[in-house]
Amino acid sequence: MTDNYIQIMIESLEKKAAKLDEIIEKNKEQAELLKEEEFSVDLFDRNVEEKAVLIQQLEMLDIGFDRMYERVKEELASETGKVTFKNEIKKMQALISQLTEKSVSIQAQESRNKQMVETIFKSEREKIRAVKLGSKAAIDYYKNMNHTNFISPQFVDKKN
Repeated sequence: MTDNYIQIMIESLEKKAAKLDEIIEKNKEQAELLKEEEFSVDLFDRNVEEKAVLIQQLEMLDIGFDRMYERVKEELASETGKVTFKNEIKKMQALISQLTEKSVSIQAQESRNKQMVETIFKSEREKIRAVKLGSKAAIDYYKNMNHTNFISPQFVDKKN
């Protein structure tokens, strides 16, 4: 029975590695989208949504792995378990090491992408501000040219 649980745990780690690879690819796609001259919010949003689905799948794999581990941790920690499942334990340790490296890589990608997004948003805010200022100047000019703000001099006769 423990053999089955350990095999499920190994498969879970392998699936998690595959999901992390997919997230790495989504981050690369995201970086390319951010580098494009015409930033597409729709494509960026779709990428973020796809990545969110992958993250949810990762969380489910983590939950499953934790449940399996809870069932076999005492046996794996015992002296006989360490000897009996030596190869499986080594394989899991190697997979966990790979997962850690991939996670660090993802964090670095996320940080770079976040900086690019902030730069793009700052640029867009400045463009919007410039358009607003330009519009206000045009409206003020139009009002002045049409004398909408102009009140002609008035003479009041106080003789009765």
